[in-house]
Parts: sequence; structure tokens; C-alpha cells
Amino acid sequence: MQKRKILIMGASYGSLLGVKLALAGHSVRLVCLPAEAQLINEKGAIVRMPVKGREGLVEVNSKKLAGEITAGGTDQDPKAYDMVVLAMQEPQYGSPGVCELLDAVAKSRVPCMSIMNMPPLPYLARIPGVDAARCRDSYTDPAVWDSFDPKAMTLCSPDPQAFRPPDQEVNVLQVRLPTNFKAARFASDAHTAMLREIAEGVEAARFEGMELPVKLKVHESVFVPLAKWAMLLAGNYRCVQPDKVIPIKEAVHGNLAASRAVYQWVADLCIALGAAPEDMVPFDKYANAALSLQSPSSAARALAAGAPRIERVDRLVQAIGAQRGQRNAEVDDVVKRVDDWLVRNRRKG
Repeated sequence: MQKRKILIMGASYGSLLGVKLALAGHSVRLVCLPAEAQLINEKGAIVRMPVKGREGLVEVNSKKLAGEITAGGTDQDPKAYDMVVLAMQEPQYGSPGVCELLDAVAKSRVPCMSIMNMPPLPYLARIPGVDAARCRDSYTDPAVWDSFDPKAMTLCSPDPQAFRPPDQEVNVLQVRLPTNFKAARFASDAHTAMLREIAEGVEAARFEGMELPVKLKVHESVFVPLAKWAMLLAGNYRCVQPDKVIPIKEAVHGNLAASRAVYQWVADLCIALGAAPEDMVPFDKYANAALSLQSPSSAARALAAGAPRIERVDRLVQAIGAQRGQRNAEVDDVVKRVDDWLVRNRRKG
């Protein structure tokens, strides 16, 4: 396996994939805030995760791995890397410094894999039946994506659930649901071959003799990462109620029939675009996983904390449905509730 240099923009959720890559022997550079970078460089990126057959959580510190993780600011040269990973929230890509680095990544044509819930606009251009130009209103700053070649962009579904424990330093990430990252292939065979080699290395890597969960799986279908959309609309965004936010478990299981209906509508929309039914995750499997998700989604928590902008996968799915003449009343209600929260938050700000 060839040792790769990988740039990850975003050190919170990005540190999960970063640690898995470093465990496989790769060199990872995290782009993050100065305080985060200092902690990671001094103490390592620390990920705690449940492992089947083990009590408690297993702690993995990047300082103890075959590869390495370093961290710094946005003054990076993308051409020095084999691959770039986008791991920030979509609204962050328009911020000073990040915007300029993203544009440099785009113009470098270095293969780029997003692990955002919100698919980058150039990835939408790879999906048959979607008019990406008509989806621009769903993005905080759509112009930041204009320099990308869709052939150099792929999407990886961020299925593993993780959070930063509030009582820990910011170099610590805890995994709540240790599922796999599911990536679509690149348009290029050469880029895809590299991604598959990286995934095979992650699969084979062991930590102190044990196999860790959270693998990287590469799929031929561009639709596989979109399976997350049904989960987000049935659970994550339905955490957002008119005057409060609720846990994902409650959003899904409070009215299981309504959750199933929303989930199936989104899955059917993806199938109408060209996805195979097996590209989607069965609702019952998702609903069972949601039983362990006893906190509100990150989007809901951000709104409750006063965020003026969040990722709008809800609005994107609504827009793509509208392109095909399809609407769903519950999805429309979700979009309105999120819109209302954002209006209130911006007035307060």
C-alpha cells in the first residue's frame, strides 16, 4: 500500500476519518482553528469508540499510530496532497480563509471527497436527473463551488455518529454509532483505484491487535451516499419542532408511521432519479439504529444554540422533488420549521 498525504478540512468530525487513515499508515493534515491545532499537535487527535466484545470505550490516540496526524490553519497547498477531504459544515466554506483554500483545492484538480451531509454542488452535477443549477438556493454560498470539476469530486455518506464531549478538550471525539463511511466512486478510474486502495488499508489496519469499527466502503453507484437523505429527513430535521428540539429517537419513534412515510418518500425520490433499491437502507434497519440516538441532531442543536445558518439538506431534497413534480406535506412542514428557527435566530443576532 502506498502511503498517501491527505488534507482534511475540518478537525471535529474529520478527526474520525483522520484517525482511521493514520491507523492505516497515511499522513493526515487537519485544517482547523488555532486552539484545536495546538491541542492536536501537542496531545494528538483522540477518538473514543465502542468495540464489539469490549466493555466501555476504546481510546485511540493519533500519537500511537503507524501514520501521523498534524494540524494547522488554511495556509495549505492542495497540490502537495494526494486527496482532500471536506469535513466542515456546509455554511463554513464561505468563511474567510476557508473560502480561499476551497477555491485552491478546486483549481488544483486534486481528487476531493466530501463527508458532509450536504452534497457539494459539483457532486450534484454527477447525478442523472438533477439540475444542480436549480439547487443553488439551498446552499449558503453556492459560488464557492463554481471552480470545481465534478469529475474530481465524490461524496461519502457520514453515517458514523460522533460528538465532542462537552466536558473534554476539543481534540477528543466520541463515537456514538460506529457504522461505516460509504463513498461513491470518482468519475476517474485512477482516482477510484486510489480510493479503493485507501479503503482496503483502513479495512486491514489493526489497533493493538484489535479490529476497530468504522470502515471506508467504496461503491460504484453515485446514489449510495444519498441513502443518508432519507435518514436526515425522517430523523435529524424532524428533531426541529416549532418551539423546541427533541432527540432523534423521539423524532423517529414518536410517530413511527409518519417517519416511515417520510423516509420512503425520500428513498422513492432517489430511486426515481436512478438509484437501485439496494442502494437505499431499509427503514426498519434505520429505525432500529435510531433507538440509540438519544440526543437531538447536530442541526437541531445548532438551531437551539442560535445558529443563523445550518446545512439545508431538507431544502435540497424539497427542491429536487419539486424538479420532478413531487411534493410531500411533512417535508414541506420540516422546511418551514427550520426556516422559522433561522429567521428568529437571525433577528436575535
